[in-house]
Amino acid sequence: MKTIGIIGGGLGGLSAACVLAARGHRVVLFERNPWLGGKAAVLEEDGFRFDMGPTIVTVPSVLKRIFAEAGEAMEDYLELVRLDPQWRCFFDDGSQLDLLEKTSEMVESLERFAPGSGSGVGYRRFIRHSEKLDGISQRHYFYKSIGGLRDMFDFKESLDPEIMRDVMSMGIGRSVASVVRKHNPDKRVAQMIDHFTQYVGSSPYGSPAVLCGIAHMQTSEGVWYPKDGTAAVPRALVKLGRKLGVEYRTGVEVEEIVKEDGAVAGVRLADGETVGLSAVISNCDSVRTHRELLGGGERDAFERRRRYEPACSGVVLYLGLNRKYEHLAHHDFVFSRDPEEEFDFIYKKGEPAPDPTCYLAATAGTEPGTAPAGGEALYVLVHTPFLRPHHDWKAMFPDYRRVILDKLKRTGGMPDIEDRIVFEKALTPQDIHDRYHVLNGAIYGLASHGKFLGAFKPGNRSPDVRGLYLAGGAAHPGPGMPMVLMSGWIAADALDQDGIVTGKPGGRVGREEVA
Repeated sequence: MKTIGIIGGGLGGLSAACVLAARGHRVVLFERNPWLGGKAAVLEEDGFRFDMGPTIVTVPSVLKRIFAEAGEAMEDYLELVRLDPQWRCFFDDGSQLDLLEKTSEMVESLERFAPGSGSGVGYRRFIRHSEKLDGISQRHYFYKSIGGLRDMFDFKESLDPEIMRDVMSMGIGRSVASVVRKHNPDKRVAQMIDHFTQYVGSSPYGSPAVLCGIAHMQTSEGVWYPKDGTAAVPRALVKLGRKLGVEYRTGVEVEEIVKEDGAVAGVRLADGETVGLSAVISNCDSVRTHRELLGGGERDAFERRRRYEPACSGVVLYLGLNRKYEHLAHHDFVFSRDPEEEFDFIYKKGEPAPDPTCYLAATAGTEPGTAPAGGEALYVLVHTPFLRPHHDWKAMFPDYRRVILDKLKRTGGMPDIEDRIVFEKALTPQDIHDRYHVLNGAIYGLASHGKFLGAFKPGNRSPDVRGLYLAGGAAHPGPGMPMVLMSGWIAADALDQDGIVTGKPGGRVGREEVA
């Protein structure tokens, strides 16, 4: 039996490995780090345990689909705890608002929060619009390799009224922020809803309106916390993969994808070993895959088609507190004073925002074992620009740490936080770049900016090399845990359907639209 190689043991690579093995393929996965799971790693020290990367599970149906490939139930591998409220929001004017799962309850809450503003009715309209956009994604965008609009719609059938309605409903040429504010007049409510797009690490002012569908995806399937943290997700996938016969090789770095006659022939490892393979799925950053593992004509062709911008990076503080804050929910946003100013600094000026939004995960209330008795394992994430040549985060970090803590004191209701800190570690954009081998420290792969093509990432079938497929946050359908998991499913499905390994007819390369 021929072997398929997967480069990178992040969530996309683990997903792809399970799907391929479940369909009868022999799979070997190479991971440069000593752990599997990529950013879904764990920091455990002094009695505190932190999820280092993603802290939230949404759209669990994607995970269920992966396990179902093997005839297994996700619930036998992973225990999820529903969180409602999904977020607690703290605003600069001192007000506070919970994001509730049920739309009817959220409408009532908004009428109390902003009486006379029409916020409740506006939120209901927005969720209905979001449901329509989510439906378009489900029909045309998800679970297939997409590189542009031509892959979404068969324009030979463009006179089909249903397809025309879908195209018109996408709001092509409009931004997330414009749609949010059309339905939600209260600026605080709009700021809360803007942050559905933060799952993709992009500015709502520059992201296409179709991404408003993320709101319905979250409210319809819920927000979940895996028992033992989000690192339980990769552990569950590895357990399934081992059962299916996947070979995992950790601490092994791939230096080159070997080609013969324009097709994948194997990989060359850092120690000089060459492993023959019939096909490869790269779960590495798609830009770095072409620049560093392919190079030459493939790199040039990739970068001529479209200029991709890295998504934002971030500073993460892992704060062990000796006393928890009772007013915090499991997930919280401490919002900036001015979202336009914040996003302008991060995405246009390329500098850290002077008054940032802080995302918090306070896990001890849901799982007491993440902190010593009475304490809290507080995860704090602040989005920053991706790395620029002049950024020296060793020099920048102390001052920006003070900015973050000051924000938590002033807006988050934590005036004595420094007195409660008994353990602290941090990641800066430079640390993220070095640790995870991502493009310019970008947490979320490639930005979703551009009102026309912003939703489109490199397709999962490589247009450049036969037998090469792409997965991860820098490939279709993009970043965020469910999308990354889906990217692995799509890459595996495309490979399997193309028949490259079995020798069936139909092996092909993909296509991408040029911006």
